[in-house]
Amino acid sequence: MATRLARFESGLSELRYFPTAKHVRAVIDGTTVVDSRRAVLLWEPQRVVPQYAVPITDVAAELVPGRPGDGDTHGGPVRMGAAATEVLTPEAGFGHHTAQGDVLTLRVAHQERVGAAFRLADPDLADHVVLDWDAFDVWFEEAERVIGHPHDPLARIDVLRSDRHVRVERDGTVLAESSRPSLLFETGLPVRFYLPPEDVRFDLLRPSGTRTTCAYKGVASYWATADADGTPTDVAWTYPDPWPDAVPVTDMVCFFDERVDIVVDGERGDRPLTPWS
Repeated sequence: MATRLARFESGLSELRYFPTAKHVRAVIDGTTVVDSRRAVLLWEPQRVVPQYAVPITDVAAELVPGRPGDGDTHGGPVRMGAAATEVLTPEAGFGHHTAQGDVLTLRVAHQERVGAAFRLADPDLADHVVLDWDAFDVWFEEAERVIGHPHDPLARIDVLRSDRHVRVERDGTVLAESSRPSLLFETGLPVRFYLPPEDVRFDLLRPSGTRTTCAYKGVASYWATADADGTPTDVAWTYPDPWPDAVPVTDMVCFFDERVDIVVDGERGDRPLTPWS
């Protein structure tokens, strides 16, 4: 299969893909259903995180056309032809397809996973199917479990200790202040300031039920503060048990630059515009 490097370099408006040397596996109910050493990392137009496409022969299950009206049980109804300006974040479900193709249901072990696969109308990928990450119970790259989505070879995180002075405010109230932050640099995202818990005003925060998954950092727990009308808003998160690359920020607290004011060395930063604004 030809590597579509030119398309990969062209940006979010095009279908992009290239092969990976990783051994990729996906499991349902303890049974390995996908086992491939020929996987392809694929970005549909406007989608900011990759998906896996594998040869159909590497899927040990029956794949049948999705029934009309089924859509996608994991990410909402299938939608073809998304607007070129619409960026699909990790929260956008697998059903938000932006290229024409066939929706497939996976049948295995006396059960169905509706909309678990998608066949793209691309000649180079005619014998491949794109897989819904959430349709499978566990994923592995080599012998390492992977969560959230496939690891992007062009994305990474760096954590650096710093002596910058960081103050966090919301509506004029100081929520945290520290001169010993750790700065987390992640491809495509604003710099995040992780602060020691001792430097955070937890008396002004309350635990939130929100949990999110990052493919590189792990599972985050959230903290909220009350709006003027008493409505709680998530403003910070922490990784109590992070994945290896994020171990340096274990139990440290990071605030949404999008929802609070971050003052670094006396300079108040602008609130960035991101999917979490």
